[in-house]
Amino acid sequence: MNEISTNIQGGRKAALLTGLAAALTAGNLQAQAAPAAQDSPAQMVDALHAAFGKHHARAVHSKGIMLEGSFVPASEARTITKAPLFTAAKMPVLLRFSDFTGLPDIPDTAGGANPRGLALRFKAEGGDMDVVTHSFNGFPTATAAEFAQLLRAIGASGPQTAKPTALEKFLGSHPIARTFLSTQKPAPVSYATLAYYGVNAFRFVDAAGRAVFVRYRFIPVAGEQFLDASALGAKGPNYLLEEIPARVAKGPIAYEWFAQVSASGDAIADPSVAWPESRKLVNLGTIRIERLVADQATLDKSTMFLPTSVPSGIEPADPMLAIRSGAYPISFGERQ
Repeated sequence: MNEISTNIQGGRKAALLTGLAAALTAGNLQAQAAPAAQDSPAQMVDALHAAFGKHHARAVHSKGIMLEGSFVPASEARTITKAPLFTAAKMPVLLRFSDFTGLPDIPDTAGGANPRGLALRFKAEGGDMDVVTHSFNGFPTATAAEFAQLLRAIGASGPQTAKPTALEKFLGSHPIARTFLSTQKPAPVSYATLAYYGVNAFRFVDAAGRAVFVRYRFIPVAGEQFLDASALGAKGPNYLLEEIPARVAKGPIAYEWFAQVSASGDAIADPSVAWPESRKLVNLGTIRIERLVADQATLDKSTMFLPTSVPSGIEPADPMLAIRSGAYPISFGERQ
């Protein structure tokens, strides 16, 4: 657990979330969770800093790379939403792949770099739409307030902290968070060989006023591909950042964008509970990632992906989105 809970003030070392499964079986912790008060967006950013330090970078998913390409909507999308985004023939898209944590120098090989992130900006004529996703189908907590508790527990649980640590206590009373941290996917061959999931629900409204709740997923056309332990051991700390330019230089990277449609009984306001795989998937269109952004540093610093930036016909449905969209501008201001 020491490696998990190392508190990296100053950005020198990563708070790696490796070896978690073994550590969690060391004791049967049954701590009682106190009711989580709602945090403000500023308090949420402070909680991220408590876990990862303050680096004048993005408070989370700090290490990343930006690319651009195009999006062609699928006609099927118009059966569930009137959003003008899906009536265009083609539009530009800006994308950012990233590692987890607020550490700009976290090794791509570290367990704590999971889940990986994919943020997208669809540049439609009627206005931009942003989508924020990660590579795990679910979230560690049901609410933003509980997520802030988890982050503070990580920050308070250094290697010299008495047992049980704040993190051990939190995980003892939050089994979904325990599962999230201990069952991440293996290291990917590439950022482009992962599926990505939008864990927060949105309400889609069609031209007739009919509404459905959806969650997003982005599936690589080439399929998911992972490294075994031996292959990962031969990789350098920036292997994902180095691999993606070479891959896209050989040709476009294709993703299919789907909306998973909820059914009766599915949790709309709890991103920690994945919807069953039997739920209907509606194809929203195809993304082609075509090239790197020319000036990485400038655009990365000046770009903020806001998950509530949506057109008419799409509405935020998960209350967590309000906190996320309030926190992102605060983090954005800190890196300027």
